[in-house]
Amino acid sequence: MRNPIISVIAVAALAAGCVTQHPQTAEEFRQAVPSARFATTETFTVNRSFRAVARTFKQKGPQCLNGTVRTTSRTSTSYQVLVAEYKPTVVVTPKRAELHLQRHYVQGVMHVTEEPKGGYYLLVADAYPAGRNKTRIQMFRPSIGFDPLIQAIRNWASGKNLGCPDMTKL
Repeated sequence: MRNPIISVIAVAALAAGCVTQHPQTAEEFRQAVPSARFATTETFTVNRSFRAVARTFKQKGPQCLNGTVRTTSRTSTSYQVLVAEYKPTVVVTPKRAELHLQRHYVQGVMHVTEEPKGGYYLLVADAYPAGRNKTRIQMFRPSIGFDPLIQAIRNWASGKNLGCPDMTKL
């Protein structure tokens, strides 16, 4: 999302939905997404082995999603500086590969609920073996905005484009 203010509102609404506490774990995030207003679950299958998808998540998650991003927003009546730290986590077991992305605002956002260690969950992508050279991906993600991030994960799963998303566009 290009407008940081809208991005902050969307994430707050996504994570909060109609609850008073943000999900504190990836599993709580998975459970909260189906009933959140600005979140969705997306499932698709790629023609790529589970091992290859897991290996790509392990490589690209930390390489592309770990870091700090500073954005500014200026209108005729306001000026805002946001500083966000992104923390990817990859967990691989024989039955599932998980890619979690958390975001912690260092500057520019007031935290009104308890934030999990590492930041609020922004996205969880799970990969499951789905037969020979097929992997099922299930993403728990925002339903609006964050297109560069979502497309990058789709690409990593398919193996077609292993580039990093432009994190300044989130």
